[in-house]
Amino acid sequence: MGIVAGLDSSSAFTRIVVCDTETGAVLRQGYAPHPQPTGEPDGANPYETDPQAWLLSLGEAAGGGLLEGVQAIGVSAQQHGLLPLDPQGGLVRPALVGNDKRPQVAAADLTEALGGRHAWAEAVGSVPHAAQPVAKLAWLARNEPEAARRVAVLMSPHDWLVWQLLGRPARRTTDRGGASGTGYWSAASGSWRPDLVELALGHRALLPEVLGPADAAGTTPEGLLISAGTGETMAAALGLGLGPGDAVVSLGASGSVMAVHHEALSEPGGLITSLADATGMHLPVVNTSNAVRALRGTAELLGTDLEGLSELALKSTPGAHGLVLLPYLEGERTPNLPHAAGTLSGLRRDSMKPEHLARAAFEGMLCGLVDALDVLRSRGVEIRRVFLLGAAAELPAVQAAAPGLFGTQVVVPAPADYAALGAARQAAWALGVAQGTLSPHTPPVWPAPSASQVFEPGAEFPAWQGVRQQYIATREQIHPGAF
Repeated sequence: MGIVAGLDSSSAFTRIVVCDTETGAVLRQGYAPHPQPTGEPDGANPYETDPQAWLLSLGEAAGGGLLEGVQAIGVSAQQHGLLPLDPQGGLVRPALVGNDKRPQVAAADLTEALGGRHAWAEAVGSVPHAAQPVAKLAWLARNEPEAARRVAVLMSPHDWLVWQLLGRPARRTTDRGGASGTGYWSAASGSWRPDLVELALGHRALLPEVLGPADAAGTTPEGLLISAGTGETMAAALGLGLGPGDAVVSLGASGSVMAVHHEALSEPGGLITSLADATGMHLPVVNTSNAVRALRGTAELLGTDLEGLSELALKSTPGAHGLVLLPYLEGERTPNLPHAAGTLSGLRRDSMKPEHLARAAFEGMLCGLVDALDVLRSRGVEIRRVFLLGAAAELPAVQAAAPGLFGTQVVVPAPADYAALGAARQAAWALGVAQGTLSPHTPPVWPAPSASQVFEPGAEFPAWQGVRQQYIATREQIHPGAF
């Protein structure tokens, strides 16, 4: 029996889980928020940060002997981060992180510079958007040319943390999952596109070596093995134990749908973001601009909160008495309607009741996510089970409608630190390969996470498919040819 640790450095905190290598059982846990910068002026940009805060948080989370006896550690970290380094490994400016809107124009210009959305989809399986490192690079070159000229090395948050844990060696590494989110690595070919770095930054820069899923990044002088690490999305998928046939629907203000698939996928219009996972498979992702924001907006309109909106919706029936909400409140990415507005259709005197509007909000949000699922299905992705994540997944109105609209079993997992668990599982895999006890092709088998609730489509499935068809008809009437 051995002991491994998984570290998840998110945008706000560090979580660490210490697990048994054989069973995946959590033995110890640690947590610490990232320290807030002192002396910063009011209105400091939340999308710029000193990564030393991540190390301070890590040290605090690991305090009290948390890592005693640990043989290997895996690192998961926030995605969409860019650390521009000089030749000596020092930052040329604070790290650019999160869903920063400033590079929007740079992303649009990059898209045109390569020949449009189709050209990018073919090159790297995604179209530049503001949060991506490739767009952040283009913004940096345009707005801070002196800093941009000094950039010699590019790293992501998880790359940088692994490098720090190993004592800043000459060798810098990443993994397929983290690389696939940059906008300058192709999941289809498994290779960097330094020409796209040059297109964005104005010159080429050194990029980390891409490790295999079970490879080790190195070993500390104390003998602690460090696995390849990965991005939070890929680590959470590994922690959940996703496999072929599984999809994850994430309910945030915006939404995302991803599924495990055996090959990289792209879509000419750029609706699919072609990510790689942490096991050697692929995680094609489709994003929507509107998910829970449609619920919150409706709740505010009706003078209630999300729980109250759910209670109201359950007083109505599938189909919302004829109301259909197209929830494109901030434009939409899927379908590609960036300048659209939301639409409420089917108003009649007898449908103008709070409970019907509440029901239409839930159905509209979920049907928008089914549109995203259907993009993947249309490319041959088999989806037999959907994991529903996010606080809104606990709402009874979501749980009542999701199985029938998705047409699959729906699992709402018990709350857990899945990204940290995935990082720990990766560490156990790398350790087992190093010891000769595990295959480099198959991660260790840990028990599936306990599901707090499992829902099936049930007898009302035909009614829900009628709701879905009404939504499609309304969408096609108002936005003909949107797909």
